[in-house]
Amino acid sequence: MKPVKVGICGLGTVGGGTFNVLKRNADEISRRAGRRIIVEEVGARRPNPDCDTKGVQVTQDIFDVATNPEIDVVVELIGGYEVARDLVMTAIENGKHVVTANKALIAVHGNEIFEAAQRKNVMVAFEASVAGGIPIIKAIREGLSANQINWLTGIINGTGNFILTEMRDKGRDFADVLAEAQALGYAEADPTFDVEGIDAAHKLTILASLAFGIPLQFEKAYTEGISKITRDDVQYAEELGYRIKHLGVSRRTEAGVELRVHPTMVPESALLANVNGVMNAVLVDGDAVGQTMYYGAGAGAEPTASAVVADIVDVVRTLTADRDNRVPHLAFQPGELSDLPVLPVEQIETGYYLRMQALEQPGVLAQVTSILGDKGINIEAIIQKETREEQVPVIILTQRVQEQKMNEAIAAIEALGAICGSVTRIRVEHLAD
Repeated sequence: MKPVKVGICGLGTVGGGTFNVLKRNADEISRRAGRRIIVEEVGARRPNPDCDTKGVQVTQDIFDVATNPEIDVVVELIGGYEVARDLVMTAIENGKHVVTANKALIAVHGNEIFEAAQRKNVMVAFEASVAGGIPIIKAIREGLSANQINWLTGIINGTGNFILTEMRDKGRDFADVLAEAQALGYAEADPTFDVEGIDAAHKLTILASLAFGIPLQFEKAYTEGISKITRDDVQYAEELGYRIKHLGVSRRTEAGVELRVHPTMVPESALLANVNGVMNAVLVDGDAVGQTMYYGAGAGAEPTASAVVADIVDVVRTLTADRDNRVPHLAFQPGELSDLPVLPVEQIETGYYLRMQALEQPGVLAQVTSILGDKGINIEAIIQKETREEQVPVIILTQRVQEQKMNEAIAAIEALGAICGSVTRIRVEHLAD
């Protein structure tokens, strides 16, 4: 049978890993796919010394790959938004199937890309866009297709998880650990996408669409980073029996879908609380299966290449199937996507950890608890540290309440003359409802 010819665009960390895995495991891959898969052309600005491209066409113009009539599948591994979008749309218009690891591309331009792919009867596969080598997209789209998904949550950015793990285990400051993460190559020189939650929000947007059958709506995701988390917060969380993780959370409610990324306190006994370092994990709750968790390397050359190559194999297996007999891009048939709205964060309900600095004087705690009581907010625990300073830290753990009520309560607390500065808020999730 005629071999399937692949063009790889981008020969960096993931592109190089993909190239090498395709070469090294060529025989095993062809046995699984039913046809030989060969790298016909590579588009890259510069060579990768770890890749032996002898005998393979190499060009610096990635659009040559997208228009090469010999190529069946274009693998987009250049990253970014606009150039990647143009490349993928060019490949689709030229009748090429597409495999990508680009979560930003799918989260922002996916609706447009999938519509074009439907018109041209080609596939767009994107398993590697979320959680590296963990096959979470296939699990939700295919393995859990009998279920109504109730909620999902996960640690889907390894950089943030590494920082929080180091802060907890070694009592280090955020800035100190971030500098080490950059030195180790876990974080970019500009770490904004990782530590401020944008990377995780891209991934959560994709997972939520797959889980709930809604269009991709990255612009509606609530995003909050970890740069304001202190050693004290980590320590107080431990005292209360919790750990702080940077989670993506999406939940189906009667009113709509929650779509939010933020620091989150979870019980120390929870599975996600014990996912450490640069590892990723996603917890999915379905009405039939209950809770399932998917754990593994969320980044890296070959873990991500594992997912890229698996997508290539899937494409090869279904090359002869028409679009109506393939697994839909977003799990549900294109005409069956729901108009269930994405909720603003003010409408979510969760527990809260509050930390504030109060003047050391009588009656302050009573004022604070009175404000919470007036808003119908129940208190679960209070920590008030003794100190000889003029200001004393006060930590309050609340039960579940609507975010809008908590916003109002925090504004009233911050207006008290005895409260110094702003109130630190961390949401609390028990991952069991």
